[in-house]
Amino acid sequence: MPDAPVSPYTFRVHQTHNIPAEDFAGVIGLFEANYREANVSYLEKSLAKLRFLAVAEAATGVLAGFALGESRVIDLPGLPAQAVRLAGLCCIGMEHRRKHLFGTLENLALNAEPLSPAERTLSTGRMAHPVSFRGMARNPTVVPRRDVTPTAWQQEVGSAIAEAYGTPAFDPATFVCKGTGVPIGFPVIDIESTPEEWELFAPVDRTKGDSLLGISWLPTAPPGW
Repeated sequence: MPDAPVSPYTFRVHQTHNIPAEDFAGVIGLFEANYREANVSYLEKSLAKLRFLAVAEAATGVLAGFALGESRVIDLPGLPAQAVRLAGLCCIGMEHRRKHLFGTLENLALNAEPLSPAERTLSTGRMAHPVSFRGMARNPTVVPRRDVTPTAWQQEVGSAIAEAYGTPAFDPATFVCKGTGVPIGFPVIDIESTPEEWELFAPVDRTKGDSLLGISWLPTAPPGW
């Protein structure tokens, strides 16, 4: 796809089955810089599951960030032909954080192949820590929520989304995506979160590669949600 120059970065979007070698090497380098004990095989599996990769190149020629994602129509329980935005792994170089790259890259990946207009869209993502979940948590339709057990329907939808991500196992009661038994990696980030924000992550065992699935609706949830 054509480059999209946005000063001071140049953005590119690739299909994940056809990533240029230079950008692929840069993505691996960013992943290893963003995570201690970075599990590159997890990154490779994510690339195999989601169709689009967006990258940002700084004026110096160094890769500043990347994001995986895909928008897809999925038959969910009680929701046939539902528009779903599957947000994936996103990494930003240390010196390029707080410059709105996260949202820009995710939107580029999610909109690389736009879906037909839909009444509502389900936004989804797997979270490593409360900071990454904070934006979605503000949505009043979000699942999971503190001190609220997901309904049977919400658990069924969550299980279907976890399957779309290729999660090895999923706990619908806690919305924890179970890992393969080895770490994905441990984020190199200062996590400033409240004890309340950490509560949802209590059953997430990062040493085993777990993450928390979050789902929310835009603009509103379907009746009965």
